[in-house]
Amino acid sequence: MKLDELKSRLSNTINPEIKFDDKYRLASILVVIYGNEPIVVMTEKPKHMTFHAGEISFPGGKLESNDSNLLETALRETSEEIGLEIPKSKVIGQLEPVVTLNSGFMILPFVSIVNEIPKLSANAEVEKIFHIPLEPFLQTQTKDPDPYHNRIQEMYTFEYKNQIVWGASARILKQIQDCLNT
Repeated sequence: MKLDELKSRLSNTINPEIKFDDKYRLASILVVIYGNEPIVVMTEKPKHMTFHAGEISFPGGKLESNDSNLLETALRETSEEIGLEIPKSKVIGQLEPVVTLNSGFMILPFVSIVNEIPKLSANAEVEKIFHIPLEPFLQTQTKDPDPYHNRIQEMYTFEYKNQIVWGASARILKQIQDCLNT
């Protein structure tokens, strides 16, 4: 699948405000897809992090008081975590919010599709940056067999180089997969 087709399938209206239950803290992420053979950018969190230690995730983080909305949060966090400046005009859509199982976040995912990106640089919140071929990655999807993980909603896993992507990140990937399969 080429970038133009991805753009047409993943483009939608952006509304960076969400209604949420007070039991959740708000966060957002940015799904960055680039290249002729589409590549998705993901990160691995350091093992010493308070939340999601060692997990594979998208660049992003919690809403800060100086962020005007969740889109600004996603763009700021992407810049801080991996040194990638994405202008608002390059954000083409958003996905449905997902909640985390253990840390109490409601995450609003935004999508950006660009032709190319510069060399990325990880900050202290990122152990590794992954450039994952999107289509083969999406084909690794399986249902998460752990009943504990499935108590808030149906869970999935994806695999990249023997690393399992699960939880909120996997549910975001499943939404992308569903959009591409329609």
